[in-house]
Amino acid sequence: MKLADRLAELGWVLDLFVAGSLATGDYIQGVSDLDLVALTDGPVDEARQAVLRDSHQDLDRSVAAGFDLGCVYVDVNELPNGDAPHPTWTHGSLVHRILSGVTRAELVRHGFAIIGRPPATVLPDVTDDDVRRAARAELCGYWAWASRRPLMWLDPVIADLGLTSMARGRHALATGQLLTKTQAIERAHAPAWLRQQLGARRRGELVVSPRTRTAFIAWRDARRTVVRAGRSTTVPPS
Repeated sequence: MKLADRLAELGWVLDLFVAGSLATGDYIQGVSDLDLVALTDGPVDEARQAVLRDSHQDLDRSVAAGFDLGCVYVDVNELPNGDAPHPTWTHGSLVHRILSGVTRAELVRHGFAIIGRPPATVLPDVTDDDVRRAARAELCGYWAWASRRPLMWLDPVIADLGLTSMARGRHALATGQLLTKTQAIERAHAPAWLRQQLGARRRGELVVSPRTRTAFIAWRDARRTVVRAGRSTTVPPS
């Protein structure tokens, strides 16, 4: 991987981990994102961010074009802090986001290293209750915010992502286990015709669902799932 070669040359990237669908065996080229996590030997300051921005922009224009390559850059000293925002390259921009509990669980249970140590030797073990807490945090965080904005669900990408994310969240809360996007489609709270269309899009087929109807189904599912997640008391506090 060209990104790994460039990061190794910098001298301050300790580890580069693979998370997401590539780690869980659910990667579909042309459909799935490439989700990476890099650990650094200190803060990623403005100078380091400039280097990363230039490198990612160059890769996105060349060998990484069409791969939706994203990477979170985490100062190894900040790794225990689950609320700390980290420089993150995603969809052509460098933003600041946390390393979510769900991503941490993916790394520990399924992730692997391109540079450095295996993720499970760096990150603490993840219990089923940790997964439940992580799922609730996502449902009651971003997705609660999104569920209060029905118009944004008219975006077909948000509607599809919401339906699979709600299924993954419900499964994680119930079992403490992670679910892939492909598996989540089968458990989506949607009519059979829409689940079939979700599956087709997941396979890379050009299938269009009725925009308004799909938006309503996805938004309603999110509203119900978020409310139930907020009421759930099955997970003890950390």
